[in-house]
Amino acid sequence: MSIRTFLNTAAKQSRTAKVLRHIDRAGNGLEIGPSHNPVAPKKSGYRVHIIDHLSREDLIRKYTDHGVVLDNIEEVDFVWSGEPFAELTKRPKFYDWIIASHVIEHTPDLIGFLAECDSILKDSGVVSLAVPDARFAFDCFRPLTGIAPVLDAHERRAVIHSAGTAADYFLNVVKKGNLIAWNNSASGDYHFVHTPEEALEAMRQIRDEQKYLDVHAWCFTPSSFRLLMHDLHLLGLSPFREVSFSPTVGCEFFVTLGRNGRGPDRSRMELHEDIKKELAAPLSWRSRIVPHAVRLLLDAWTTRRGG
Repeated sequence: MSIRTFLNTAAKQSRTAKVLRHIDRAGNGLEIGPSHNPVAPKKSGYRVHIIDHLSREDLIRKYTDHGVVLDNIEEVDFVWSGEPFAELTKRPKFYDWIIASHVIEHTPDLIGFLAECDSILKDSGVVSLAVPDARFAFDCFRPLTGIAPVLDAHERRAVIHSAGTAADYFLNVVKKGNLIAWNNSASGDYHFVHTPEEALEAMRQIRDEQKYLDVHAWCFTPSSFRLLMHDLHLLGLSPFREVSFSPTVGCEFFVTLGRNGRGPDRSRMELHEDIKKELAAPLSWRSRIVPHAVRLLLDAWTTRRGG
């Protein structure tokens, strides 16, 4: 085994251990959207159901040319098309644990997603999340998510992303070199992935067709996510509190939530101060990049209208 292979294997095992930290292997579990990379696979003996947006056969077709191990794609128990989780699974308050790796940032209604998890989770159950750290992924030029847009999306019972979310995504997502996610030591220049015309088309599809586009709606650092979860509980908008937290490794951090969680080991003020520290070095470009992106959108809009 090469050193690179050894290190990659060790990193994968460490990641899995963090996601499974509070998972009862003997309990009944649900993994949401594992796609081709389940964390708690059935073939490893986990008593787990799978929710995904496609059947196993359709997932295999989707990923055939993506260079992934197709045998890792598990049988999908519930193909989700927007219905409530309790209705889809027919198992209210049944599961001991839920795993959602790189899922919560895609949800149009984040508060609604947490409520859906609660509807099928035992009161003693946990939700284990792996969340991308926006500083080390294609979202790094986008503003962090505060509580206001999360509340607004929930108030309007969002089932698709807003036109503004699509504009922000398509204007501002980047690669670093050839990477869409990286660790703190990665080098390379940033460059935009999409064009203003693609942003305009995405906005049109949402407005005219009410189409769901699979983009990141929410962007976090570890402390901003912890603060949001804490505040949602304080406001009575989520039954969950933080059970445990593992800081960023590579491009992601890990949070377990549960009704019996004790919350973060930091005060709200300390979490705010931590956010400032997290953003201090990586995001010094923000005051330059956002006005530039807005200008590109306005130029494209003016050209399209013949102005």
